[in-house]
Amino acid sequence: MDNGNKLEIQTDYSLAPFFELSHDLLCIAGFDGYFKRVNPAVCKVLGYSEEELLSKPISYFQHPDDKEVTQKYREPILYGKPLTNFENRYITKRGDIVWFAWTSIPVKDEELIYAIAKNITHKKKQEEERNQLLSELSKTNSRLKQLNYTTSHDLRAPISNLLAIFSLMDVSHINNEETREFIELLKKSTENLKTTLDNYVDDLKLQDTQSINLVDIKLMDVIDSIRLTLDSLIKDSNTTFQIDLSAFESVKFNPGYLESIFLNLITNSIKYAHPERDPVITIKTEISDAKKQLIFSDNGIGFDSEKQKDNVFGLNQTFHEHRDSKGIGLYLVYNHIISLGGKITVNSKVNEGAVFTLTFKD
Repeated sequence: MDNGNKLEIQTDYSLAPFFELSHDLLCIAGFDGYFKRVNPAVCKVLGYSEEELLSKPISYFQHPDDKEVTQKYREPILYGKPLTNFENRYITKRGDIVWFAWTSIPVKDEELIYAIAKNITHKKKQEEERNQLLSELSKTNSRLKQLNYTTSHDLRAPISNLLAIFSLMDVSHINNEETREFIELLKKSTENLKTTLDNYVDDLKLQDTQSINLVDIKLMDVIDSIRLTLDSLIKDSNTTFQIDLSAFESVKFNPGYLESIFLNLITNSIKYAHPERDPVITIKTEISDAKKQLIFSDNGIGFDSEKQKDNVFGLNQTFHEHRDSKGIGLYLVYNHIISLGGKITVNSKVNEGAVFTLTFKD
């Protein structure tokens, strides 16, 4: 039965194609730690000939860091106990690392182990990449949260001072009506800014203890609030709005996140306005595949979204030499919508403006 290390299998010829043509890795190993028979799939993945695989102990082909744990899990097999769903690494002849998931059935009387393995290298690489991305995202979120705390805290003091000055001002002595209206507008804008900062800080504290708060929000209320906050910027830039909320007027979302989305998209549209035309911002709602979508577009200088598609929403990514460009605005917009199960896409061309499509979770 045993001719050297190679096992001659006496079996029904109908089983030969199963062994020879299977894409899974099939092998028969001895209790002595050597392969006795391997199918072509084993040779193809590891890059060794059958003779090479049978001439050396199986441990020779295993990853050095996995030899000890493999030996530990292999021992019960010698006493007749099957081994299932065991994963370990092997080194190919080229030096590449491959992952196998094994199911091994011992036949104690014959001192043989019949085993089948699946090549799960691709799955392991995906898991490794995902874990790395999750780790990086966790670190980035931590830095971003600290940035929010610091920024909100540092801005509170001067805003409180401004509100204190407004409370001490006696506008009755100001005869110019336009000046009184201007002061009142500054006061309201400052109060709105303080409320927004307070909401940000409260929201950050809430996230540390429980899930993100979601409520039904009227889109027009948020748009009006942001336009009031940016009133001077909007007037100075001669920005106009085209708003169509006929598809839906409200959405279930986090208030702080939605305000941040509108604030960043609107300020970006004004910041990157085309020098030869006044900014026009279009905001409309649509229903696509039973999902709510917010379409935000402008007629600004735009950028090549196809060329920059992998960087558009990255932290510290900028596409124009603008002195106020920090590369944070779109990163915040992206994270706000993604963190709540939605998605965002952008379509933009140089000198043709940009169109952002925000799709909300059901």
